[in-house]
Amino acid sequence: MLEKLKEEVYEANMSLPKLNLVTFTWGNVSGIDREQGLFVIKPSGVPYEKLKPEDLVVINLKGEVVEGDKNPSSDTPTHTYLYNHFPKIGGIVHTHSPWAVSFAAAKMDIPALNTTHADTFYTAVPAADALTKAEIEEDYEGNTGKTIVRTFKERNLDYEATPAALVSQHGPFAWGATPAKAVYNAKVLEVVAEEDFHTLELTHQNSELPQYLLDKHYYRKHGPNAYYGQR
Repeated sequence: MLEKLKEEVYEANMSLPKLNLVTFTWGNVSGIDREQGLFVIKPSGVPYEKLKPEDLVVINLKGEVVEGDKNPSSDTPTHTYLYNHFPKIGGIVHTHSPWAVSFAAAKMDIPALNTTHADTFYTAVPAADALTKAEIEEDYEGNTGKTIVRTFKERNLDYEATPAALVSQHGPFAWGATPAKAVYNAKVLEVVAEEDFHTLELTHQNSELPQYLLDKHYYRKHGPNAYYGQR
């Protein structure tokens, strides 16, 4: 079942250590087959050097295991919630990459300060609320998904135009049309977080991009009039 998707998700997971996005087993990638309503995710706690495609676990949109011998990632309820509420995404990545976690720990959005940011994210990457004691005790991982979705709704953000979020005091989640694209967005997020950290150290002046420059860089890569790259 879903052998091609398993290969894609496996390759996406294996790219995380290559891109310096994970330490030990602190991360996971999933990918979904929307027609079947099933997604594939990394098993919990398996070191990347030992991971095999057949180790991946198949989950339905109720969060139930339908195939696989191993326990799925402990973040499976978060992925399940995001797939159910962001219907156009095809892959999700969660890491504890240090620069993005720094902003999450500070409960700060990652602001749009440069064109590197604008090429991928149309707005600041939001820091969703930290979970309350009650939310953690009730359903920690499920409520992690809920705080992300609630933040996008409250701020009227487009999850396709800004394909990532921070969970305050936790870390980053990124998504995309495919598992590989989600990993790409996670890496851009980490690079931008590092760049922003240094910018904020260097100056206290307002460094946010003017809207016209943000628009130029975002829309030259996205939308019907995009012209960046080969067509």
